[in-house]
Amino acid sequence: MDYSGDSFIQNRTFDEIEVGASSELIRVLRAEDIYLFAAISGDINPTHLDPEYAQEGQFRDIVGHSLWSTTLLSAIFGNEFPGPGTVYVAQNLNFWRPATVGDTVTVTVICREKIEHNHHIIFDCKAVNQSSVKIMDGTAEVIAPTYRIRRPRVLPPAVHVADREERFQRLLAISEGLPPVEIAVIFPCDPDSLRGPLSAADLGLVKPILVGPDRKIRALAEEQSIDIKGVRIINAADRFTAANVGVSLARDEGIALMKGALSTSELMSPVVARDSGLLGTRRISHVYYASVPGYYKPLLVTDAAVNLSPSLAHKRDIIQNAIDLAHILGVEEPKVAVLAATDQINPKMPSTIDAKALCIMAKNGEITGGIVDGPLAFDEDISVRAARIKCVDSPVAGAADILAAPNVETAGVIAKQLEYFSGALMGGIVLGAKAPIVLTSRAYTAQTRMVSCAIAQLIYHHNREALNK
Repeated sequence: MDYSGDSFIQNRTFDEIEVGASSELIRVLRAEDIYLFAAISGDINPTHLDPEYAQEGQFRDIVGHSLWSTTLLSAIFGNEFPGPGTVYVAQNLNFWRPATVGDTVTVTVICREKIEHNHHIIFDCKAVNQSSVKIMDGTAEVIAPTYRIRRPRVLPPAVHVADREERFQRLLAISEGLPPVEIAVIFPCDPDSLRGPLSAADLGLVKPILVGPDRKIRALAEEQSIDIKGVRIINAADRFTAANVGVSLARDEGIALMKGALSTSELMSPVVARDSGLLGTRRISHVYYASVPGYYKPLLVTDAAVNLSPSLAHKRDIIQNAIDLAHILGVEEPKVAVLAATDQINPKMPSTIDAKALCIMAKNGEITGGIVDGPLAFDEDISVRAARIKCVDSPVAGAADILAAPNVETAGVIAKQLEYFSGALMGGIVLGAKAPIVLTSRAYTAQTRMVSCAIAQLIYHHNREALNK
């Protein structure tokens, strides 16, 4: 049978390999790789899995298992050099430093010695990161095949790490010990918008006040077996009335707001009312918090809900709001990627011109507290490999904390793609108002609303502390 292209796997025999011949494999260390290695090996050293412990350790960050790089040696030997029919005999390796999540690791093997009588080959092995810093070196010995083997390439099954709960608990740990925040839930008249804040209340994040039609809320609670005993309910006949009552509560009693089963415009209309709303000194904007499998830290995506086609001045405030939230979440100097379709300035693409202007604003101190760079394409923001291939030299490349989109469509598509295609743990919050406002899509789950409540709790107490200084 004839196989061609990537549809087959083929070896190189003992006689075909010459001393000095080499092969390499490049791989980016992902968070899932660490979790999978821990699951397979049983090695649950907190250096690899506990962010709080790792922050106090030698490397100040989560690091990969040292033996992870040796699995890449196995892949080279088993797949292509020598390939099928190879038997791993021995290895003698030194580990110089660990790989951290996001590192691009290049593993190289070079044929050092061939032993004719038993068809053994000794290889020099080395692994370096994207800065050419040595991670591992040493030797490996294999028995090489003596005849050609060509077989159909059998792909392994896709494996997904179900770490959503772990990521949720990591967020909750940031607000541990803070008292719950009173929050007016506007028109909680579907199961998730009612269950979400009450579940958050069970975790000690919020103390919900339900604003909406009393009979409808009670009937829904009974139908869904949701316990609302002791929960304050303020009767409001319709969405419009509920939104206005909630904004009045936030303004007069200093509590937070949460969107229920109503549209964003129905909630935000009284929020942005000039005389009676919750406008602050800066432009109001929306941020999605996204803890994404495969990316080594949470992302903030902005603005996906409030500013439809923001001006340059609006974008400045949107970015500053997101930077301030990142600080509250514990990121000392967040990296902001100003998104565009390309990293080149193009007069026909206003988003690229705005991106460069925002970088200048940051340098001039009009945006503070973070590193701002752009224009940058999405792949360059989150992938060191993509940035390196495209020759993008940026401190933000492959390490973005904040994705600042050019418009609401772009931000909305990114956020919902992360949720539905990547299984991201999501939360949504409105910033820049006089009160934290939890705002998510009506299609999002109760857990998304719980995440949003945790962020609202952090913002509320941070703002209170700042006022008391």
